[in-house]
Amino acid sequence: MKKLKFGVIGYTGKLGKEVVNLFEEKGCKLVLKVNSKKTEQLEKPDVIIECGLSNTVDQSIKLAEKLLVPIVVATTGLSPDQIKGLRHLSKYVPVILSSNYSYGIQVLLKLVEESSKKLKDWDVEISEVHHRFKKDIPSGTAKMIKEKVKREDVQVNSSRIGNVQGEHTIKYGGLGEVLSISHRATSRKTFAEGILKSVNYILKKKKGLFSFKDVVENKQ
Repeated sequence: MKKLKFGVIGYTGKLGKEVVNLFEEKGCKLVLKVNSKKTEQLEKPDVIIECGLSNTVDQSIKLAEKLLVPIVVATTGLSPDQIKGLRHLSKYVPVILSSNYSYGIQVLLKLVEESSKKLKDWDVEISEVHHRFKKDIPSGTAKMIKEKVKREDVQVNSSRIGNVQGEHTIKYGGLGEVLSISHRATSRKTFAEGILKSVNYILKKKKGLFSFKDVVENKQ
């Protein structure tokens, strides 16, 4: 990793700064920096990390296609066309797309999947809280949780307050008891560490579309 050259789209954002700090701590070199005001490229990167807003993803796809380098996408709220564009890109370079790069969320998703099989007759509700600047509602993580429940009638309650990194809770209500499964991110560094794991994983691939679940489970 010490010789790795990386690029970050949205390097001045909250997550982008965490990624830059962590990667540079590991001895990696930032050679491509992009934000809404400028693009600065010193060398060709070995990997691109997309940490910007959804409106920067199209530019990231074009960059990865032009440079023919892997890309890790940590931006949520993507449009169907953007997801289609990433699928097309994955025919030529490896792509990792995930709504959440937290290891704990992957464990939560497994718990939700198992609980939903056993509690089919219980009421279900999902709640999520994020910082006031988060644009997409509900969050991509809340959508991932809802997919694991496999029920269309599940309500998602979203709050945007202060500087909350991310809190997700799913409640199952029976007649006389309630089961809650929760996850709270206490630092954005946990997402940066997940992205670092993803980069280590993706550099071993030639092409294809992957998720953070593949990284955690080390699927080939």
